[in-house]
Amino acid sequence: RIPVHMIETINKMNRISRQHLQEFGFEPDAGILAAKMEIPEDKIRKIMKIAKEPISMETPIGDDDDSHLGDFIEDQANTAPIEAAMQAGLRDVVKDILDSLTPREAKVLRMRFGIEMSTDHTLEEVGKQFDVTRERIRQIEAKALRKLKHPSRSDKLRSFIDTL
Repeated sequence: RIPVHMIETINKMNRISRQHLQEFGFEPDAGILAAKMEIPEDKIRKIMKIAKEPISMETPIGDDDDSHLGDFIEDQANTAPIEAAMQAGLRDVVKDILDSLTPREAKVLRMRFGIEMSTDHTLEEVGKQFDVTRERIRQIEAKALRKLKHPSRSDKLRSFIDTL
């Protein structure tokens, strides 16, 4: 419970805050409120903290009381379904496009860009894998990227770019 004198102080602070917003077009900070209310700034911060009322996640929403506030709060830790679908679609299209290249070109691009792998690799690392020089890997990569720029392949990715 909040004491009556504190509720009065909170109401006064809210009233001054609204007046400031109307007059200047922005919310006052603790320093401005302290000056207007003639109260130390640290006390204003404490009052602002007290004024924030916690709301239960089980607070009923709507007329039927069959849904709660917690039902409408997004879980930031999980990927949104639309985002997961977009990622899966992009993964499939990239796989199809890479499969249209020669196996060597596809493997070079997968290794260089870390596609379907935990990390990307340097030209030197990829060269050792294929037992060729890093210059040869650079040439294979450049040729494969040129092929990917052809409209027959790049058009498949255009829809993903348009949705960004």
